[in-house]
Amino acid sequence: MKCRTCEYAIEEELLFADGFDEAIIGCSTGVRTGLLIYDYEKAVEILMDEGSSEEDAIEHMEYNVVGGWVGEQTPIFVKRRCE
Repeated sequence: MKCRTCEYAIEEELLFADGFDEAIIGCSTGVRTGLLIYDYEKAVEILMDEGSSEEDAIEHMEYNVVGGWVGEQTPIFVKRRCE
């Protein structure tokens, strides 16, 4: 399968975070090759566009998305702004 963003050929099946395709910014290379990388803030915006408040969207991201482990192919969420 290929990452739709960077066209990097991946041997393993990519794990996509449901509903966040528009937040994909690339895929990893190196030791942990083949993990999809998402923009955290864009994912929060997607949840807000679907009707969540900013507070609820962040809470959902922290507990249900970023805080979830679904194995070695668990996607990475990057915060572009340091807090």
